[in-house]
Amino acid sequence: MKLIDSHCHLDSEQFDADRDAVIERALAAGVEHMVAIGSGDGPPDLEAGIRLADRYEPLYATIGVHPHDASKANDDTYRRLAALAAHPKVVAIGETGLDYYRVSGDLEWQRERFRTHIRAARRCGKPLVIHTRASAEDTLRLMREEGAQEVGGVMHCFTETWDVARAAMDLGFHISFSGIVTFKNAKDLKEVAKRVPLERMLVETDSPYLAPVPHRGKPNQPAFVRHVAEEIGRLRGIALDEVASATTGNFFRLFRHAHPA
Repeated sequence: MKLIDSHCHLDSEQFDADRDAVIERALAAGVEHMVAIGSGDGPPDLEAGIRLADRYEPLYATIGVHPHDASKANDDTYRRLAALAAHPKVVAIGETGLDYYRVSGDLEWQRERFRTHIRAARRCGKPLVIHTRASAEDTLRLMREEGAQEVGGVMHCFTETWDVARAAMDLGFHISFSGIVTFKNAKDLKEVAKRVPLERMLVETDSPYLAPVPHRGKPNQPAFVRHVAEEIGRLRGIALDEVASATTGNFFRLFRHAHPA
């Protein structure tokens, strides 16, 4: 059985004390690859994921500026997106998107940033990793307006409705489920997980956040992606191996610049 954690923030300071051990535990749990997301909630460090991917062979990276970051990243930041995307271990642009839940006020800067990331993805021919919270209508609108369907990508840590999932899939996007799908109160999301075609699904941890049951409330780590896959298997009445095989195959088809071990 081989799993892939398609989204984790391994550059987080929460991993500074034991990052090597965290990655070793993931490999021991059957997590063959992890994607180090190159965007955090602080000032943009576009190369954070790249540095980790260069250091650890099982890691891939993305580059982007998180929508939570309200600082006005300058034009040079955006110019660097296309240049850094040429790195052989960069598999996607992001995470990017819209968040109207944690950020308020005039959010035109956030929408323009999202547009810029979509354009960068189209320029470099790599898919998008999209974050959307309390902003699904605008997220989908900008995806359509900017031609995000030309590169596709993934709606990460999905928590929206079936209608949003279907609209995203119509644009060629995959749906990624995190530990939230294991939460008892996530009944609507569990129904979405039953309906999304297995061939359009990924799994992730979003670690160090959102640890799945039975680790809820503790720091998350890539090894725990197994619990996400187990829950999806339980919901759909299929074996863990089938979920692992499907989501791993989906990963390599979507992230074309990644290469199986």
